[in-house]
Amino acid sequence: MQPMLATRAPDPDRLPHGPEWAYEVKWDGVRVLADTRDGMLRLRARSGRDVTVTYPELAGLERVQGAVLDGEVVVMSGGIPSFEALAERMNVRDSSRAIRLASRVPATYIVFDVLMLYGVDVSRNPFSERRATLERLELPACAQLSPVYPDGDALWQVTREHGLEGVVAKRLTSTYQPGRRSSDWIKAAHRATRTAAVVGWRSEGYGRAGSAASSHRLGAVLLGARDADGRWRYLGKAGSGLAGRRGADLLRALMGLERDTPALDDDVPREDARGVTWCEPRVGVDVRYLQRMVGGRLRQPVVLALRTDADIDPWETP
Repeated sequence: MQPMLATRAPDPDRLPHGPEWAYEVKWDGVRVLADTRDGMLRLRARSGRDVTVTYPELAGLERVQGAVLDGEVVVMSGGIPSFEALAERMNVRDSSRAIRLASRVPATYIVFDVLMLYGVDVSRNPFSERRATLERLELPACAQLSPVYPDGDALWQVTREHGLEGVVAKRLTSTYQPGRRSSDWIKAAHRATRTAAVVGWRSEGYGRAGSAASSHRLGAVLLGARDADGRWRYLGKAGSGLAGRRGADLLRALMGLERDTPALDDDVPREDARGVTWCEPRVGVDVRYLQRMVGGRLRQPVVLALRTDADIDPWETP
């Protein structure tokens, strides 16, 4: 089962209004479905991959019987979710390391929807009823219920002032639509982020006078996304956010994916393509950026994390 997805608001600070809408914080974390239908807890990422071993501190969710819950795994820092702190944990597959990290950088499961409970499918019930079901549910200590607010404009201002990611508006009559990006859920973010495919990379030091490029460290990655016709479109080059372990993990994930020509259907500017090793677009990264420019390129993209648990966001016309 795949989670229901939200549609981006056409204007970030203009959410839908009216009594048929409710509003929640857009949590800066990793989307996860918690499934206890077989009596054991299974945590599934947006891509469908099992990430149960990654978050051992969420084992208490097993107490919620016969359920499929939808929520966001977050790591709090200074009272707000920190994606930087979560990035250290999200690709861990070794159980011993996951346990050590859980004690040092514990995660919380923010629950915002329920698809099944006690073996009963409630996904076709309206959001207002599913929400009422969640509010009657006794959650374990590792989980919290995402608050719902009636005033989207007020929540937008509060989330901006407190450094939160943004707001999601949900139509009270909406059913849960697995795997679909629905206009019944509208998201708006103060900071634009997306998951993009790496289509090529450049070694650190390339083109710098008096220095030799190191094939062991990333200097930049070239990014892409598929459009509605299945063509790979160019999103631009990111050189920030690749230092230390993040860059090393990403480079390891790219090894063995080299190809002679770019997978892109767009032309790549000569200055971006110079010295690049092209690769199959199989590895995703989360990037934060200021805006989409004319032509679709990202302005000042920064790599936040390697993503092995989420699909690549589709290309949208800017």
